[in-house]
Amino acid sequence: MKFRSTTILTVRHKGRVAMGGDGQVTMGQTVVKSDAVKIRRLMDGQVLVGFAGAAADAFALMERLEAKLKDYPANVPRAATELAKEWRMDRALRRLEALVAVVDAKNTLLLSGTGDVIQPSDGVLGIGSGGNYALSAARALINHSSLGAAEIVRHSLDIAGEICVYSNRNIVIEELS
Repeated sequence: MKFRSTTILTVRHKGRVAMGGDGQVTMGQTVVKSDAVKIRRLMDGQVLVGFAGAAADAFALMERLEAKLKDYPANVPRAATELAKEWRMDRALRRLEALVAVVDAKNTLLLSGTGDVIQPSDGVLGIGSGGNYALSAARALINHSSLGAAEIVRHSLDIAGEICVYSNRNIVIEELS
């Protein structure tokens, strides 16, 4: 059986960046956990990381990302690129199944096991099974409301939780200025 989980959304808006995630973990057609925390603060709270996919794989990647951030302090894109290269080239790491969203005060990045390091042009990034629902809602709210980044993340994840059967409305949000 496949574990499915996660909607992670990050929004950069009005000089702030927020990242949020739902709490659901699903195995097959059964919810096995509803309050998982899928967002972590790294580098003394200066970097937020959210993950979608296999939890153990994501934790292994976060540990490696933190090591890369220590090797390249104040250079999140370089640390992310080095991790993506290692992830793609290493035989053991290649088997890890996860997507990782990384944000700091300046950068929003998506990392994948195929070596991708993508920076969305609008500062909005959604990953996981409900990621596209949350992404769509966030873009609409950015264009048609006066909400701040954290409020947009909350409302967008709430909408995704209503639509995606692999997401719920148990939301955790972290914010950077």
